[in-house]
Amino acid sequence: MSTEVSPNASGQPAPDQGPGEGIRQGTLPAAQEKMSRESVTIISTLLVATFVVILNETIMNVALQRLMVDLRVDAPTVQWLSTGFMLTMAVVIPTTGFILQRLSTRAVFMLAMGLFAGGTALAAVAPGFEVLLLARIVQAGGTAIMLPLLMTTILTLVPLAKRGAVMGNVSIAISVAPAMGPTVSGLILEHFTWRFMFVFVLPVALAALAIGAKYLTNVGEVEKGKLDVLSVVLTVPAFGGLVYGLSQIGGGQAGPGAGAIAALVIGVAALTVFVLRQVRLQKAAAPLLDLRAFNFRMFTVSVLLMVVAMMALFGGVILLPLYLQEVRGLGSLETGLALLPGGLAMGLLGPVIGRAFDKVGPLPLTVTGSILMVAALWQFSMLDAGTAVWWIITLHVALSFGLALLFTPAFTTGLNPLPPHLYSHGSAIMSTTQQVAGAAGTALLVSIFAVVSAASGLVAGMSAAFMTATVIAFAAVVLSAMMRKTEGAGPGHGAGH
Repeated sequence: MSTEVSPNASGQPAPDQGPGEGIRQGTLPAAQEKMSRESVTIISTLLVATFVVILNETIMNVALQRLMVDLRVDAPTVQWLSTGFMLTMAVVIPTTGFILQRLSTRAVFMLAMGLFAGGTALAAVAPGFEVLLLARIVQAGGTAIMLPLLMTTILTLVPLAKRGAVMGNVSIAISVAPAMGPTVSGLILEHFTWRFMFVFVLPVALAALAIGAKYLTNVGEVEKGKLDVLSVVLTVPAFGGLVYGLSQIGGGQAGPGAGAIAALVIGVAALTVFVLRQVRLQKAAAPLLDLRAFNFRMFTVSVLLMVVAMMALFGGVILLPLYLQEVRGLGSLETGLALLPGGLAMGLLGPVIGRAFDKVGPLPLTVTGSILMVAALWQFSMLDAGTAVWWIITLHVALSFGLALLFTPAFTTGLNPLPPHLYSHGSAIMSTTQQVAGAAGTALLVSIFAVVSAASGLVAGMSAAFMTATVIAFAAVVLSAMMRKTEGAGPGHGAGH
């Protein structure tokens, strides 16, 4: 993105504030007083659109059992409706740094919402599993573009000193949406067929598209750059191989199959070539994904922390509905309602955590959050067929609270020190690693669940999967202790390190 904010609709430049300027009350209204009306309109429009696409990302989770019956497919196959969605995002997101620099804000928005609305319409009329999977992949393409667009725009328009507060308010949308997904899905499946999960989303997506077409203005300047086709091609075997290999590694009780091992080897090799290619292209100032963002220590620590948290989060999001439905025998609606309080807590705590971040920095928040996450996942590993539902809901709220204490501080701390020319690349890197980690976490934990369940029963499988998530989450405690408050370039500052 450009280092300058484009003129607003009145023809005047948007306010250019440094990290020490602006009102410091730590609320979104205070930030808005320092931003033009056009900037507020842009961010609000992107937030509504992001809410819709993220709601769609989790709407399938409690519907998988119904889809297995209606589409006559087995559990590993139907799981690709979720894993395939995340995998597509992981492949598309690395290109968004390039897309955001080559196309205007308005054009990127229209592309993203156009893909999402088109995929939603196709899903609603899909005659079978193959077409439904294709529709989910098209939807994922739009979702992948929307997330970095939102974050890059916020980095460009919001003063550095207010980013914690604004990110905290943004988390209302990006946390409540996935929390509502299973509940909305449960309500729909209670009274309608699975197609109505998409029928009800489509009008909202079309409305967001129409609003954006009318009111959205451009941020930054369009830059000329050359797309490296080889880099784009390499993202497919790199991320696809890793996630596919992980998903198949526990597919057979006899141990990992040759196909799974081959996929992992290809994935690691392709990822290595991809990274080397980006390092080479950086010398010519034309990488698909500018890895120089990793020169900033807090960016690297934050990315690693987000990876661990996303593996735990997405694994839990898949495993809990499986436990509630297969072990406890709850229906789709009851499952959705049981998961709703945790997601609402995560979203509603966002503004509070954002204001706290601006005052005390990331360290107290992330250490507390990581310890809470480990404790909740460990307790999940103790669940059995008779565990009270109220205790499961309590643990889920505790896990959500812990994740909320991690996400806003990690994202803001990681992106703050980046110079403006790395905004889009930093957002793309963080979003890519989140999606790969989420897909890998889901694939790994579901595979462990399937293998142990086949040998020792569902409760043992669930316990093994959650214990694995607990061990992974311990890394978050170490990374959280390394977090420090960051200063940054901020809008209007130089683009150097």
